[in-house]
Amino acid sequence: MFVYSLPMTTRFRGITVREGVLLRGDAGWGEFCPFPEYADTEARAWLDAGREAADEGWPAPVRSHVPVNAIVPAVPPDRAFAMVRESGCATAKVKVADAPGSLAEDLARVEAVRDALGPSGHVRVDANARWSVDEAVGAIRELDRAAGGLQYVEQPCASLDELAAVRRRVDVRIAADESVRRAADPLRVAVAGAADVVVLKCAPLGGVHRALAVAQACGLPCVVSSALESAVGMAAEIALAGALPDLEFACGLGTGALLAADVAPSPRPVDGLLPVPTRAPDPTPSPDLAADHDRTAWWQARLARVGALPPTPRTTPHPTP
Repeated sequence: MFVYSLPMTTRFRGITVREGVLLRGDAGWGEFCPFPEYADTEARAWLDAGREAADEGWPAPVRSHVPVNAIVPAVPPDRAFAMVRESGCATAKVKVADAPGSLAEDLARVEAVRDALGPSGHVRVDANARWSVDEAVGAIRELDRAAGGLQYVEQPCASLDELAAVRRRVDVRIAADESVRRAADPLRVAVAGAADVVVLKCAPLGGVHRALAVAQACGLPCVVSSALESAVGMAAEIALAGALPDLEFACGLGTGALLAADVAPSPRPVDGLLPVPTRAPDPTPSPDLAADHDRTAWWQARLARVGALPPTPRTTPHPTP
């Protein structure tokens, strides 16, 4: 077991350091890295995903490479332009609604991303559930114009009822992220008619096998996205994307660029593509990347608490109309 603390290149999701635990098993390495605000009951699925990678391994892939999007945090337009150009990706996901009253900055960032991609690229935005229904409807319409057409908007509001209400009022596709990975029943989003696209993250869903079952049961196009893992955890997310029967959209798996250091070489896209691994890379647990004594003790205690909880069920029932 190794508790890591990785510096980030820019503030993302409210943090500047990413922490987690690497686990060793018979099949290789896995990762346990639920965000600090996740309750132990939510974090149990993250442990199941890490143990799956370490103890079992993943299903065989159906493709050798997966397309990925560039990730653009809430940065100024010139930085957003440069990040997209440097990525080599044909799709970019842009963080918006990072702070109250940020729409003007969001519009400028999206316009810069469109300029960097050119007319044939795809722009998607992620609001992380920060808007009300009316705010979302107004912002989506303006952002759609600034982007010259959005591919989709990810999690504009918090609840399924709000997502469904926004979806009825805009012409842009709605993608559900938090409504799937933090839900007691991740299939409710399909039953509620709240989304056109489902964002899958194998760590909060309990592993690759369970995420595949969710994808099959929800009956909607799926995008695989990272949970800002290290290279070890990211391998599981890429394995999920490689095993999905259908993969219509580029995946949000380029977050390795947000880490200033990593426990193994971070997967970086080449021409917008990442190779699908058969197992996680072997990490090099450098002392420079180890969490300090207090944070190590915190993660060890959390791992023990979460490990004492019942595991996440492997099978997922089909949604009922």
